[in-house]
Amino acid sequence: MIVGMNHFTVIAEDRQKTLDFYFGLLGLAEGYRPDLGFDGAWLYGDGTQALLHLYFDRQPPAQRAGVIDHMAFSASDVKAVKARFDAAGVKYDLRRQKESGIWQLFTYDPNGAKVELDFDPAESL
Repeated sequence: MIVGMNHFTVIAEDRQKTLDFYFGLLGLAEGYRPDLGFDGAWLYGDGTQALLHLYFDRQPPAQRAGVIDHMAFSASDVKAVKARFDAAGVKYDLRRQKESGIWQLFTYDPNGAKVELDFDPAESL
């Protein structure tokens, strides 16, 4: 089912320090980010895949599990995955991104970590 790593998202408390770290220290570069309706940035390595997403518009939770908001994986067969989640009684939020058409299934692992599965927009339910 999982076909690759997509990105991690970090809640950034200080925009400039965060960008200095990822740009200056680690060598990532800010690149294309669709209008998602909130402030943030997508950071890229050598390729065309955004490796890290940053949120600048929200405060970290008072009781943090860490600074990583969620992990995302590229996946395939949204219909079969949805059926598997339904059969197991696992709660999820399935939505389609407006601009790209990508299917996004959000859920939580047993430890409370938020997980996103991204499916090709050409897939159908």
